[in-house]
Amino acid sequence: MHLFVFGLGYSSMAYIARRRRTGAAWIGGTARTQDKVEELRAAGIDAVLFDGKGASAEVAACLRRTTHLLVSIPPGPAGDPVLLDHAEDIAALESLRSIAYLSTVGVYGDHGGAWVDEETPERPVSARSVQRVAAETAWRNLSLGARRPLAILRLAGIYGPGRNALANIADGTARRLVKPGQVFNRIHVADITSAIGAAFTRTADGVFNVTDDEPCPPQDVVAHAAALLGVPPPPEIPFDTADLSPMARSFYGENKRVANGKMKAELGVRLRYPTYREGLAALLAEGEGGGPR
Repeated sequence: MHLFVFGLGYSSMAYIARRRRTGAAWIGGTARTQDKVEELRAAGIDAVLFDGKGASAEVAACLRRTTHLLVSIPPGPAGDPVLLDHAEDIAALESLRSIAYLSTVGVYGDHGGAWVDEETPERPVSARSVQRVAAETAWRNLSLGARRPLAILRLAGIYGPGRNALANIADGTARRLVKPGQVFNRIHVADITSAIGAAFTRTADGVFNVTDDEPCPPQDVVAHAAALLGVPPPPEIPFDTADLSPMARSFYGENKRVANGKMKAELGVRLRYPTYREGLAALLAEGEGGGPR
C-alpha cells in the first residue's frame, strides 16, 4: 500500500498508526503549516504543505505514488479544496486503487429522532452540511469519471483519546445540556480506523454510515462518565437557556438515529466499542480523566 492522506488530523492519524502496525510501503499526507509538515516528517510521514489556496507540485508528485487515497479535509463555501486544486491529478492516476472520503452523518439533516440509513435522502440543515453534500457529489462524479471505487464514510460524533467526556469532566469543561427528545450517535476513533481499513481492503464503493449501535441523549454520556470517575455529574442545563456558540447550537438542530447495518454487512466491520459504555470504560482504563494506566 502507498497511502496518501489529504488532511493529517485526528482520525486520519489514528488510521496511520494502525497501518504502521500492519505494514505500509509508503505513507504521505498534507498539513496546513510548514511547522506541522516538519513535525510529521520527523515522525516518519512524507508530509507536504497544502493549505487549499492553490495547486502544489509537491502534492502532485506524491499523488503519482499513491495507490490508496484518504480524504479528511472538509469543504468550504467555494467547494472541496482538494478537488478545486487537484481533481485532474487524481483522475489521471493509473496507480490509484481505492478512495475513502470522510464525511458526516450531518448530511441527513433533522428527522425528529427517527431512524435514517444510507437510503435516506440527504436534507442538510447547516451550511457545513450543505457543503458536505456538494463535496460528496463532486467526489462521486470524479470517481465515476475515473472509474475508481469511492467509499464515502459518514462519521457520527467522534471520540477517543483526549477527546471524550472523561477528559472533559476532568478539565472542568463538561456540560450536561438537556434538550427533550434529542439524541446523537457517536463513534470511537478506533472503530473509524476499522471502517477505513475495511473500505480499502474491500475496495468498497458506496456510502456507509460509521456510527455506534446506540444513539442516546448527550447528557447520558456525561452522567455515565462522571459515574465512572466517581464524581458528581455537572448540573443539568436546559438547552433553551444554554450559552452556546452558533455552531454548537446548530448541532442540536439535527436530531436522528443513524443505522450502521450496511457498514457491518458490506464492510464486515465489527465494532470494538458498540456503545459509549464500552468506549468510556476502555478510555478510563487507559488513564483518561485521571483513571488508572
